[in-house]
Amino acid sequence: MAEAIIHFGIIGCAEIARKVSRAIILAPNAHLAAVASRSVEKAAAFAKDNNFPSDAKIHGSYESLLDDPEIDVVYVPLPTSLHVKWACLAAQKKKHILLEKPVALNVGEFDKIVEVCEANGVQLMDGTMWMHNPRTEKMKELLTDKERFGEIRTIHSCFTFAGDENFLKNDIRVKPDLDGLGALGDAGWYATRAILWATDYELPNTVIALHGPIFNEAGVILACGASLHWDDGKIATIHCSFLTHLTMYITAIGTNGTLHLDDFVIPFNEKESSFTASSKSWFNELVTGWTHSPSQHIVASEIPQEACMVREFARLVASIKVNGAKPDQSWPIRSRKTQLLLDAVKESIEKGFEPVKIVN
Repeated sequence: MAEAIIHFGIIGCAEIARKVSRAIILAPNAHLAAVASRSVEKAAAFAKDNNFPSDAKIHGSYESLLDDPEIDVVYVPLPTSLHVKWACLAAQKKKHILLEKPVALNVGEFDKIVEVCEANGVQLMDGTMWMHNPRTEKMKELLTDKERFGEIRTIHSCFTFAGDENFLKNDIRVKPDLDGLGALGDAGWYATRAILWATDYELPNTVIALHGPIFNEAGVILACGASLHWDDGKIATIHCSFLTHLTMYITAIGTNGTLHLDDFVIPFNEKESSFTASSKSWFNELVTGWTHSPSQHIVASEIPQEACMVREFARLVASIKVNGAKPDQSWPIRSRKTQLLLDAVKESIEKGFEPVKIVN
């Protein structure tokens, strides 16, 4: 039986929507069916510039796209401050929602979105693309191998990039009324999700923001960090910034092994990606080198990780639409836990770097 094709519509012509529109085109079980902007002219230009299919509909308002009965999924790349309004409206129209990160300005806002999605039986997933890279599954196999990796004890994650003058003045991610979480909500989302992923989404008990966050004149975070603490002794750190050189790494250290990669958010090569792993390494007899040196593992991907994300989301939606399945709640749970930790970092900064207890 042929795989069901899920029809996607995009509301908003943000820069990230260019990448996701390409992903929808590349995903084998998805069709890029429509785009909406606040004007027909802008939506039409976006469709043309990004090679939309010839039958894609052009809408001059978000409401018009949401009213289109042929649209199954709405991708929402709008500024974070608009997520509650438009995600809730989309869910009320029975549209499944692929929502850009951060999912909300705080966990209370996100809970409103989840409530409406659950009431209307629609699937919700955030747009954290690296979660869907085949490499991510291979790395998880290492982390859960007690013989090779042991018990996880320490995780470090960092995502930074140096925004140019135009970015730091005009990008929506530095505007308090659009994306008020700044670097914490953007780059920090990835670093925080990496920590949760590595710990199998076990929330820490305490979060402490690190001293030295940097803000712009409007009070938006441009750089910050935090430490995360579990009662069993696990410790993690995150760092995010719009002010320093492009860096994106995860290092996870267990009692028997270590996992490391330098390109977890966006792989160096979209067709294949790699990570290094070491297990039971030690010094040689004269302590002049290692025994069991780290090994590199290369994982191929037939389509880019963002297309893998679209493919998986379309699969979940097809299961609901065709087979009557229930939405997969593991995805909004992951989103909520990530947002909860961002909230805690922000709260700790505001309280003068005091520890913040995590209450799920």
